[in-house]
Amino acid sequence: MSLKDSAMMPLGTAAPDFSLPDTVSGKTKTFADVAGENGTLVMFICNHCPYVIHIAREIAGVAAEYDPKGIGFVAISSNDVSERPEDGPEAMAEFAEASNFIFPYLYDESQDVAKAYNAVCTPDFFLFDAKGRCAYRGQFDGSRPKNGEPVTGADLRASLDAVLEGDPIPEEAQVPSQGCSIKWKAA
Repeated sequence: MSLKDSAMMPLGTAAPDFSLPDTVSGKTKTFADVAGENGTLVMFICNHCPYVIHIAREIAGVAAEYDPKGIGFVAISSNDVSERPEDGPEAMAEFAEASNFIFPYLYDESQDVAKAYNAVCTPDFFLFDAKGRCAYRGQFDGSRPKNGEPVTGADLRASLDAVLEGDPIPEEAQVPSQGCSIKWKAA
């Protein structure tokens, strides 16, 4: 496990589009398919990362709370499955079900989508406003495996609330996410 900080996409960046298979439904999804009326959260996660496992249930809780408020949610795994077979599509579908995800969990086999978002770690969160512009990129909350802080999703929830209210989220209030590095394919 290699601890990495999020690369912090510039605020205001338009959401890169994608067309990826959903490991749960088997259908291909684009950004427009998952976008919410009031905003969209794109998460880069994977099955094996202890940082993701630590917050997976609370991610599901946040989605259940904010989906009815018009926020779209999607998770994407971009890990090289030759290095991490436990992050493959079949296991992704099982992880989504076990974690009670109500949103698509997409497989980015080419890793092009992770590169377009400049995602570097799992978890890595990108919140876009209703116009598809980056409003927040940062941590879920201050909890990490073994640091003793409760998993609340406080940072993300505050950002979701701000997007719903149409309020800007100050850049200085955005703390990079931390987690395992995305497992890139050998060049």
